[in-house]
Amino acid sequence: MKVNRKIVEFDEELCDGCGQCIPACAEGAIKIVNGKARLVSERYCDGLGACLKECPQGAIKIIERKADDFDQEAVEEYLREREHAKKTTEISLPCGCPSSSIQTFSSSYKQTEQPISQVNSDSALSHWPVQIRLVPETASFLNKANLLVAADCVPVAYPDFHRDFLKGRAVLIGCPKFDNIQEYVKKFADIFRVADIQSVTVIDMEVPCCSALPVIVRKGMEIAGKEVPVKEIVISIRGEILGKPECKV
Repeated sequence: MKVNRKIVEFDEELCDGCGQCIPACAEGAIKIVNGKARLVSERYCDGLGACLKECPQGAIKIIERKADDFDQEAVEEYLREREHAKKTTEISLPCGCPSSSIQTFSSSYKQTEQPISQVNSDSALSHWPVQIRLVPETASFLNKANLLVAADCVPVAYPDFHRDFLKGRAVLIGCPKFDNIQEYVKKFADIFRVADIQSVTVIDMEVPCCSALPVIVRKGMEIAGKEVPVKEIVISIRGEILGKPECKV
């Protein structure tokens, strides 16, 4: 039923598809389509505008127009179906990489002052899997870990990822542009509830879609009611470190 009410509107010219608005919407009413924020359905938007303050481009506003009436029951059913789909879908890669195949192993990587050409090339990776979606919150390597959350383009762009960032950290990688942001938020909330995380370093790329990653981590922490120091490092597409902001909760 169409009624005259308040609802969010996205400015396509200003929206850069970063996705930072998505975790702020408890109803799951926003998704990224073709690089722009869109409503999943008018029925899922309550028009209260919790997403406005998360948009760095000012691309969201509240307007009043004819729209489908907000339906709380439909929202709850939508969220239940999405959660059910997540639980019942077997997460397994064609190469035979099930999420249950958790491994931890010792790394022989050692820090050194030698020139790069003489640096030991052994991996600093201490566990498997590493994809955010595949790592269960109960994984032993997360307990009391210093967590490294990296956009999955970072290890490709930054040549010394193992040497400079990975040593001594439990790493989780993912892409907020192509994966489900709400699932990421829930995953980090579960991790912060269960694992006694000591610190978090978020490494993302300079591209707009990556800027959602630290927001997702902090949102998960907020939901879990935890306070853990977070540091963000931004990498350019040419592999340069653009910033190392101070740690903050």
